[in-house]
Amino acid sequence: MQGLGSLLFLGGVGSSILYFLNMQFVLLMWVDMWGDSVGWIIRIAMIVAGALLWGAGMMLDSGEE
Repeated sequence: MQGLGSLLFLGGVGSSILYFLNMQFVLLMWVDMWGDSVGWIIRIAMIVAGALLWGAGMMLDSGEE
């Protein structure tokens, strides 16, 4: 769960940074297909969902010790 969360989080942050540099990840080119507003909603949702999964994975891993 922590791995998926980190992938989502870093993908969303990376996509946000690359947007301002007029570049995109090849796998996330579909994000802006419906316009800038929907693209930003998807990016923010990726960041939030990734952070939640990453944090939940860290909490579960620390509870196993």
